[in-house]
Amino acid sequence: MEKAIENLKIAVRTEIEGYDFYISASNIMEDKHAKTVFRHLAKEELEHINALTAISKSLETGGDWLAYKDAVALDFSKSGAPIFLEENELTKKLKQNRTELNAITIAVEAEEKAVDFYSGLLKAGREPEEKTVLGKILDMEKNHLKLLRWERETDNCSLVTDYAI
Repeated sequence: MEKAIENLKIAVRTEIEGYDFYISASNIMEDKHAKTVFRHLAKEELEHINALTAISKSLETGGDWLAYKDAVALDFSKSGAPIFLEENELTKKLKQNRTELNAITIAVEAEEKAVDFYSGLLKAGREPEEKTVLGKILDMEKNHLKLLRWERETDNCSLVTDYAI
């Protein structure tokens, strides 16, 4: 169980970096659709942060794995659990080249790493609820990657009209 808690804490830190990057990217985008896509991705990263934090706290206190929907319902963002946004490698790369294409490229790389990370956790998972939660997050990360790759290939932000945001 200790390894699962450690992995969840790593996942939370990674999701915070993703959230920070998507918020930063949305703030520098001039294109309205790009802003919407990045804000949507930030919102989903925040959901992951809340779910992973709730599950980690449950396990730390001797509880069980929470279902994803139950963990999200606890919503730690409203209970005073702060997210301190700090410049990270993703946001540093973005500041060097503040273009939409660069933001998308950075995001694709980050989401590829997230897919690999959650795939590894899923393979190592032991508990049925653990596998369900990690599978849900992995699916969401794969959808982020698919969205961003499509966006990069089309080099425009009209995707937002086709993507349920």
